[in-house]
Amino acid sequence: MSRIGKRPIKIPKKVTININGQHIAVEGPKGSLSRVLPDLVRAEQEGEEVQVLRVDDSRTARERHGLSRTLVANMVQGVYQGFEKRLEIQGVGYRAQAQGSKLTLNVGYSKPVEMTMPKGIQVQVANNTLVILSGIDKEVVGNVAAKIRAVREPEPYKGKGIRYLGEMVRRKAGKAGKK
Repeated sequence: MSRIGKRPIKIPKKVTININGQHIAVEGPKGSLSRVLPDLVRAEQEGEEVQVLRVDDSRTARERHGLSRTLVANMVQGVYQGFEKRLEIQGVGYRAQAQGSKLTLNVGYSKPVEMTMPKGIQVQVANNTLVILSGIDKEVVGNVAAKIRAVREPEPYKGKGIRYLGEMVRRKAGKAGKK
């Protein structure tokens, strides 16, 4: 049996869960999320915990068991605490600006790159080089962070570009000089 899938999900005091067949809806202080679970997996609420169970022991059901439990746990954590990703910008003259739901990046291209944040994602910029993304859906926060990083990935020679906070970039040696 899946080690992750058989762990129960504890429900915090301010969070409510509604299970209607395969559809699961979670509401909390930060907002609400809903998702449809795969066919071979079902969820049951027992007091202050939710248990994700599989219907049979087929390979497909085993594959989806742990995934479904993690998705439901992320929904509960998202509506209760939320998720955050931090990106740092390195390079001379590289900077970012946030205005409402728009993020403007000046990262060495001839024109600034403007990105509009999807609904439910808040963006903040600290010190012109630290981009902070926050939201209740872990999947959306991660995808937006990956798209921002893809605008200018860190290059291996000088390390210039956009990287996750704390990400290590392997540096290469430059061109050898004359003897």
